[in-house]
Amino acid sequence: MLHPLRAYLQRFIPTLTDPEWDALAPALRPLTLARGTHFVAAGQRRPELALLLRGACRLYYLRADGEERTTYFFFENHLLGDYPGCLTGQPSQLNIQALTDCELLTFDYAVLRRLYDEWPVYERFGRLVAEYHLLGTDARLTEQLLLSPEERYRALLSSGKTKILERVPQHLVANYLGITAVSLSRIRARVARG
Repeated sequence: MLHPLRAYLQRFIPTLTDPEWDALAPALRPLTLARGTHFVAAGQRRPELALLLRGACRLYYLRADGEERTTYFFFENHLLGDYPGCLTGQPSQLNIQALTDCELLTFDYAVLRRLYDEWPVYERFGRLVAEYHLLGTDARLTEQLLLSPEERYRALLSSGKTKILERVPQHLVANYLGITAVSLSRIRARVARG
């Protein structure tokens, strides 16, 4: 059976060879997170990336008034980390919290940077995964700026992101949509009525 991280890499670089994989494999470390704990919290430095093997996490920011804004959910086979912090060396502005008990595979971002220089296939991976995340971030921003709350909910229903609706508590789904739990309940009722 293919290693889970190798399978993830091969989504972006299907031609990954055994020697190329072997350059990264020794750097992998298992990590478990208990529900409610953070992989990274605002103000911390964590120059690591992780593949989520089991569980669910959320990415959120804290506003100046203390209000949380959930912007993304991670499920199995998602790569996560404080990518801006990895690039800049600055403390994180985001929080990644385990919504369930989680199992992850971690590796230092410095290892990936070294592999960029040693193996061109990793540089290609870095570019492709950055493009993938840029498109996702742009789509999320556009949705938040241009769609009404009901349109955002309908877009979520039709997006194929059903894990969010199936596995995330409703108050966090509402937070992700930028509305209150009461508003989400009303929207769900209207959509159900047709």
